[in-house]
Amino acid sequence: MKIFTLRCFLFTLLYIPVVALGQTVGSGTATNTNGSSNNAITTAVPFLTIAPDSRSGAMGDAGVALSPDVNATYWNPSKLAFIEGQDNLSLSYSPWLRRLVSDVNLAYLAYARKLDDRNAIGVSLRYFNLGAIQLVDANQNDQGTYRPSEFSIDGSFARKFGENFSLGLTFRYIHSGLTNGAFVSGQQTKSGNAFAADVSAYYTKPSRQFGKDATLSFGINISNIGTKISYTDAGQQYFLPTNLRLGAANTWNLDEANQLTLAFDINKLLVPTPPIRDNEGNIISGSDNNVTVPSGIFRSFGDAPGGFSEELREISFAPGLEYGYNKQFFLRTGYFYENPSKGNRQYVTLGTGFKYDIFNLDLAYLVATQQRSPLANTLRFSVSVNFGANKKP
Repeated sequence: MKIFTLRCFLFTLLYIPVVALGQTVGSGTATNTNGSSNNAITTAVPFLTIAPDSRSGAMGDAGVALSPDVNATYWNPSKLAFIEGQDNLSLSYSPWLRRLVSDVNLAYLAYARKLDDRNAIGVSLRYFNLGAIQLVDANQNDQGTYRPSEFSIDGSFARKFGENFSLGLTFRYIHSGLTNGAFVSGQQTKSGNAFAADVSAYYTKPSRQFGKDATLSFGINISNIGTKISYTDAGQQYFLPTNLRLGAANTWNLDEANQLTLAFDINKLLVPTPPIRDNEGNIISGSDNNVTVPSGIFRSFGDAPGGFSEELREISFAPGLEYGYNKQFFLRTGYFYENPSKGNRQYVTLGTGFKYDIFNLDLAYLVATQQRSPLANTLRFSVSVNFGANKKP
């Protein structure tokens, strides 16, 4: 029987007993693939919560209400109705968790097309490569290597209603290939598959603030509303990382050349909080989290064992700032905060962007605020092309 051994990145403890993989970092805390510690609420496929692009990645992972671009397919698909140009294409790449391993990475390809003044469509592919794992049999004989990976494919549609408001809808297919068919606890493992949807809204309004032209925008995106996922035929099923993202962004045109944008996002997972149980498995505090997806979404606002104060700790915050000069050069920074008892991701982000003709190049760098954080020194790269943005009708 083939089994998994730990090469150097057993940090997917989150991913179920199928691949009981985990790695300690620094203080001995296991780390999940999105960088959070293992005290975070457990879901499958947490790679869906990793910010893929460099613009928002440099602004503390704030993006639900930022000015529209092709990467709205991830942050808020309803913004696609406001994109400039008829065709937009973007490719993003990030080496991931390099403090743990050298061959894990996330790639994101997004395309958006403006159908007319009110309608737009978008498609995207997200691919998460977890590197190579050495396989051995029960006698520790080498059985080669296995490369687990996950991906999702999205299709989005957005439509304007009036001049300032839009709605968006996304459908998503998710594939999680974490195992090679090994037997765990007498059950044969398999790849997990799921379907999900996002619903989103966006509002933007030009205004005058402090004597300057400005634009105030609001956004909301509920993502990954979908089926549970399992890695065995009769095994436990796991929630997708259904997430509520709310945000606002305000842009001031300081003069003809200088522009300043302030963005702020809040996030909350819409999955049940596990209850506290005694040694016999009886619930001491909280609610049973073995519920349906709709029930889990609604219960997630009030099922924490610690009551309202714990519900507040499940909310993460992401403020971001962007300075633009002549719409060609950009400097960005931001901060992401997640409560220590709910994942403990805390980091400062920095980045820059350059625009030449129809091309954009964006870079982001993550500076972790905790010692020995697995997210420290994370880089993101994005290249995008905006066809027709500078063409007149």
